[in-house]
Amino acid sequence: MSSGRNTVMVYLCVIGALVLAGLIAFAPRAIWLSVIAFAAVIVLIALGRFGRFGWRHWSAKAPVQPEPVYEPPPPPPIAPREQRIDQVPLPSQEADYDFLFSAVVLWTPVHPLWNERQVNLAALAVDAILTRAREVTERREPGRAPLVAHELGGILGTMQKDPTGHVLAMAESVQVTLSTQDQERLDKLAEVRKDQVVWEHGRKYEQSKREYLGEDVLKDTGSAVVWWLVKNDDQVEKTVSDIGLLATLSSAANNKTVPAGTDYLVDSKSSMNGASPVDDLAAFLHSLDLDGERDLFAHQIALLVRNYGRPEVAEEIVRRFDLTEPDPEKPEQPWNDET
Repeated sequence: MSSGRNTVMVYLCVIGALVLAGLIAFAPRAIWLSVIAFAAVIVLIALGRFGRFGWRHWSAKAPVQPEPVYEPPPPPPIAPREQRIDQVPLPSQEADYDFLFSAVVLWTPVHPLWNERQVNLAALAVDAILTRAREVTERREPGRAPLVAHELGGILGTMQKDPTGHVLAMAESVQVTLSTQDQERLDKLAEVRKDQVVWEHGRKYEQSKREYLGEDVLKDTGSAVVWWLVKNDDQVEKTVSDIGLLATLSSAANNKTVPAGTDYLVDSKSSMNGASPVDDLAAFLHSLDLDGERDLFAHQIALLVRNYGRPEVAEEIVRRFDLTEPDPEKPEQPWNDET
């Protein structure tokens, strides 16, 4: 449509020019001047319409390209600088036990400075890394130095600004150790704690066994007889032969005299199963599993037997268990669960 309009405008201009030339050549001057004025008005109107529509159409078809803006290339990245720190003491969870911290500190300035002599960026970077490391070590046990080293390697492995905002810092090749003296002390303390736990368990086991014997098995003669019967697989005959010994043991455990009617069963003759009272005593002590208290227990039994008028049995007990001869003038306190 625009091309047709332009063609019509060309034709009109040509025809107008021919008409104007004819009027100038053959018409009177007043007529062709009037025609020229009228033609000029028509041309101006046509030019105005062309300017509104034709120019817009042309500008839409062929937009003016803006000139490219020059952008300078970005500056090359600044290579991080290094600062080595070695064996710096950092506090641990325990007083007087310091970690020894070593690492390579990598840092770069946040903003280029005209004169870096005005700010010690390396010192700011090292201080930032030590501050971040201390926040971790002061909450860790000194005996976990290798684990703390791995933890700090991850925490300090990212660039972060220091508190002043002048430098970015991180750390690599992190090492955390203890001094040789502190490590030896911790090893000794750990060994003592382990031994203490073992000893405490042994003490509780011994105490439990003594309570069991004193408050249950040897509470009275009847309890001792029933327990002995179970231990000997229901051998009634053997248990009957050991009643006197059981009564003596029960009385000794409870710091009482032997009940009437059972003291005659303790003598130096062979029991009903062919074993002597000392043999029965040895078997009984073996079943109790008294360990280090066996000799004390046997010594007290020998004293009781001597006090009840059986010195020969007491002497046999002393010989059998390789004990010191009991002194009847200085009787020892019988054993019970409270000693």
